[in-house]
Amino acid sequence: MIGAVAVGETVIRGLLEGDDVLRTATALKAMGVRIDRAPGGEWRIHGRGVGGLTQPDDVLDLGNSGTGARLLMGLVATHPITTHFTGDASLRQRPMARIAEPVERMGAQIIARDGGRMPLMVIGAQAPQPISYSLPVPSAQIKSAVLLAGLNTPGKTSVIESRPSRDHTELMLRHFGADLDVTDIDATHRIITLQGEPELTARDVTVPGDPSSAAFAAVAALITEGSDITIRNVGLNPLRSGIFQSLAEMGADIAFSNHREQAGEPTADLTVRSSALKGITVPPERAPSMIDEYPILAIAAAAATGTTRLQGLEELRVKESDRLSAIADGLSRSGVHVAIEGDDLIIRGAGRSIPGDTVIEARMDHRIAMSFLVMGMAARKPIAVDDTTHIGTSFPGFRELMTGLGANFTVSKDA
Repeated sequence: MIGAVAVGETVIRGLLEGDDVLRTATALKAMGVRIDRAPGGEWRIHGRGVGGLTQPDDVLDLGNSGTGARLLMGLVATHPITTHFTGDASLRQRPMARIAEPVERMGAQIIARDGGRMPLMVIGAQAPQPISYSLPVPSAQIKSAVLLAGLNTPGKTSVIESRPSRDHTELMLRHFGADLDVTDIDATHRIITLQGEPELTARDVTVPGDPSSAAFAAVAALITEGSDITIRNVGLNPLRSGIFQSLAEMGADIAFSNHREQAGEPTADLTVRSSALKGITVPPERAPSMIDEYPILAIAAAAATGTTRLQGLEELRVKESDRLSAIADGLSRSGVHVAIEGDDLIIRGAGRSIPGDTVIEARMDHRIAMSFLVMGMAARKPIAVDDTTHIGTSFPGFRELMTGLGANFTVSKDA
């Protein structure tokens, strides 16, 4: 997205070619951006400059990508164009009002179904106005949408966080030359300020390995006897790596080596060995740094000894599915004792003796599907997942990679 509104040709290497990313690229092409993929996997984006997107001829279908939809809503909100958004059955149930509220204050108009849901229409601001916006919940998606809207807005747009969330957008905007300032107000609050109407300059970007994807292989190794694997080039942004901190507290044998930096993002190689995990309490303030990793962390907790309490998981209720209930239901079906108390999830670990012998409802959620497939590696009897079609949303090649590491998957005729 940032390359699309920069000046010049942005070259991206190491792009995760999941359906979410491909849908985003298709949407940008529909708004006049030339995007080419070389045979070796190198992507070239010919930017149109800030404010240069054009009105698409058709509806933008973001599939299952909540991040793509929400960030694009912000980006187009301050362009003088009208765009229509839709997605699959899961995305059409997810809340978009949290994006509509700030961008409407900037001059856009959002027309959506009840509850601010898709399909929806964004009528871009003719004369966008900068705002100072306090996030109602810690959310990198809302923050990023406001900042992207601020690019084509005169003056300074500010976002105030009560709890720091992942800052990939801020780092990438700076990498492309944006005038962006981050200031800590006190011990918990920070303000991010963007000077609008910059001339962003195209850059080369090498994308670090996705820590969310790495977490599945890491947990699989931790809960499987005799495992010893190395995962190379994993992004370790401190506002994104809460999963590895939590696993370390559980007793995970994870070693980091070959530290380096790519496009402002710290990266390293991870060596993960089979470990006897123990239950811990994960505090609510860690949630923004690992919000997508709670499903796979719950699997690690189920294969640990003792009780794990995951606190402050209210944001999991509005993901691809209600992940809080999906995790609890799947664990219970698998024979693991689990309870929900308010927004906390309490898991009494079964060690590497999870009963299994069940079918998990994935609820059109790629992370739920992958997490419970990993759980099968620590179960006495197989664990099946009813639908794996959405895994390609974020992790194309998941089955092949995990099979190469020793996982034993079977596929029914109906899968």
